[in-house]
Amino acid sequence: MKKVITMFVLAAGMLLTATSAQAKIDFGVKGGLNVTNMSLSSDVLDASNRAGFFFGPTVKFTLPIVGLGVDASALYDQRSAKVENAGEEDKTIKQQQIAIPVNLRYGFGLGDLASLYFFGGPQWGINVGDKNFSWSKASNYEFRKSNFSVNLGAGLMLASHLQLSANYNIACGKTADVSWSSAVSTVSDQVVSKSKSRNNSWQVSLAYYF
Repeated sequence: MKKVITMFVLAAGMLLTATSAQAKIDFGVKGGLNVTNMSLSSDVLDASNRAGFFFGPTVKFTLPIVGLGVDASALYDQRSAKVENAGEEDKTIKQQQIAIPVNLRYGFGLGDLASLYFFGGPQWGINVGDKNFSWSKASNYEFRKSNFSVNLGAGLMLASHLQLSANYNIACGKTADVSWSSAVSTVSDQVVSKSKSRNNSWQVSLAYYF
């Protein structure tokens, strides 16, 4: 996985460097809900559907290649999940992390005021809710200890400033333990085979770019 991540970072860096003179960069803020159960017939704001929330700064690079772009964020992410124990009372586990999603996006215009886009990419989560976590302890930020997941989603951009999106966040495990093949297999099982994992979450978000 380390080699894959290195190649991804290098490729993204080379692409951004090569197009930096022409790329448009927008900064903004982003926030939203983690939703455990989501359907067109249910209200995602219902308390039984919510699993948590996230918010933080975001940046968007619009590349000179028509329709292509990259966005990245640093989000405080809090979510919860129920763990069922046979013969015992169910427990609710809360997770707090700094989530760092990096998404490749492709969009096309629907008119002067709106555009539709699709996106996907890796996400790393640094666990800040552990009782032994310390903001001043460098070892807590080790990349290999982070949680690795994949985002797949779509969104709507309004008036070049307001962004509405929804995505499925697929948990793959610890970054140090995840390989390219295992990540692809996990995403395939969750999306194609529709396997379920309590660590996965739908995310509904709103962002504003200045």
